[in-house]
Amino acid sequence: MHPPQVLIEESIKEHTGVNVMDVKWSQCSLFIHGGGAFILKLSDEEGGYTHWAMDTGGKAGTTMLQTKVDEKPHQMLHLPSDVLPHDISKCLDDDGLPKRTGTVWTASAHIITSIIGSGVLSLAWAVAQLGWIGGPTVILMFAVVICYTSSLLADCYRSGDPISGKRNYTYMEVVQSNLGGAKVKICGLIQYCNLFGITVGYTIATSVSMMAVMRSNCFHRSGNKNPCHESSNPYMIMFGIIEIVLSQIPDFDQIWWLSILASIMSFTYSSIGLGLGVSTVAANGIFKGTLTGISIGTITRTQKLWKCFQALANIAFSYCYSFVLVEIQDTIKSPPSEATTMKKANLISVAITTSFYMLCGCMGYAALGDQAPGNLLTEFGFRDPFWLIDIANIAIVIHLVGAYQVFSQPLFAFIEKWLSKKCPSSTFITKEIKVPIPCWGVYNLNLFRLVWRSAFVMVTTLVSMLLPFFNDVLGIIGAFAFWPLAVYFPVEMYIAQRRIPKWGVKWTCFQMLSLACLMISIVAGIGSIAGVVTDLRAYQPFKTRY
Repeated sequence: MHPPQVLIEESIKEHTGVNVMDVKWSQCSLFIHGGGAFILKLSDEEGGYTHWAMDTGGKAGTTMLQTKVDEKPHQMLHLPSDVLPHDISKCLDDDGLPKRTGTVWTASAHIITSIIGSGVLSLAWAVAQLGWIGGPTVILMFAVVICYTSSLLADCYRSGDPISGKRNYTYMEVVQSNLGGAKVKICGLIQYCNLFGITVGYTIATSVSMMAVMRSNCFHRSGNKNPCHESSNPYMIMFGIIEIVLSQIPDFDQIWWLSILASIMSFTYSSIGLGLGVSTVAANGIFKGTLTGISIGTITRTQKLWKCFQALANIAFSYCYSFVLVEIQDTIKSPPSEATTMKKANLISVAITTSFYMLCGCMGYAALGDQAPGNLLTEFGFRDPFWLIDIANIAIVIHLVGAYQVFSQPLFAFIEKWLSKKCPSSTFITKEIKVPIPCWGVYNLNLFRLVWRSAFVMVTTLVSMLLPFFNDVLGIIGAFAFWPLAVYFPVEMYIAQRRIPKWGVKWTCFQMLSLACLMISIVAGIGSIAGVVTDLRAYQPFKTRY
């Protein structure tokens, strides 16, 4: 518990007789107003929020106010003016929250774990399409662009003054503060569509990894003589059932150990993929591949073009993480300014991640050449040692089971909050039913949450079963999200905040950068859609076998 919380609890109990020692504080939201008034936001034992206001200039006691905070009535505690210690501000930041403790190293760690994920598995295939010249060049190009635009975004964390301006806690809040209007709605639509697409991609990736474990053991038992065909549908349904259960846990994405587990798992399977590539190159004694990638003749000129475009999309997906940067920056202490620290963290994390991507993509291509598969660990570019590949695929499954919730919970919360405001009198939407669960405690069952979250998971599972194309889906998500979230909005917000005049040299350079990235996203999207069309020609719904 933070020091200011202890002090405030003791003061409240001493001067009013109100005991709040048993209240679970999710955060010490202490907003300082004129005249010695404070508003605190507490979280009760069941996860609901209670708002307390304290007036240090009034007579000691407790009264209810008619005003509302977040649509809920709050209590006013009238406390003597000396109730709070004079040095309490040392425990709080300028927005009333407990002092942030993040450093350049913790921010770098958060960014790295946000970037490295299932996208790394398709990089060997992407390099195979572009060749030894194009592959590393494109990876570096995306790294430079994302590092630069992330620095622009870091400067927009505070509105107005970069040192003392108002903080913005989420990507959407930054857009609201700097651009406002219709652009906020467009940003929200893109963000939530991107989250939906990611959950579909993760459903496909998880089912393919589950299948790969079964097929790997089948190959081992049969001495690689049995083709070991499997349908992906049962595994997608199994994954969907697991996610329906997990999605009913409020704030599952906030469980403290979840990000640690995800980080360990992502580095586990990425490192195994890298290690297999290095060992195969050492065993072969040569680096496979060509300067320009898969040659025309093996595939047609048109196919070569589409695959190169799709490779751009897959690499873009690997760098789609801009929408979490603001939340990471909000953990950083100051001084120096949050923007200064965040820029250093961006540079460090992008440098480390790009080096890792280069190793994984290039070593995979060097080991397998033009035969590098779309998913390095599930399409059996490597078959031995089978137990190590099984470990890698199990790590993918564990990672994506949690990652699905991390990306879906913000969408759940948005819809539920929006509907509760639209229909505050609907018991179906707002009523919480207390259900005692042995060895767990009391679970607050909400019928709307049960129906809506279950329906969402079922829809993502159904879409995944209809379009079970791992590479193509990743490419579409990357092409759709990279330009608006990683380039357009950061550039436009920076221009608005710094009041850069139109048609000046700096403004023109920014627009050229944005336009170039837009063109790359368009051709990348075309390539990914072409890949889906090609796959659909030999595809029967719900009958895909690997």
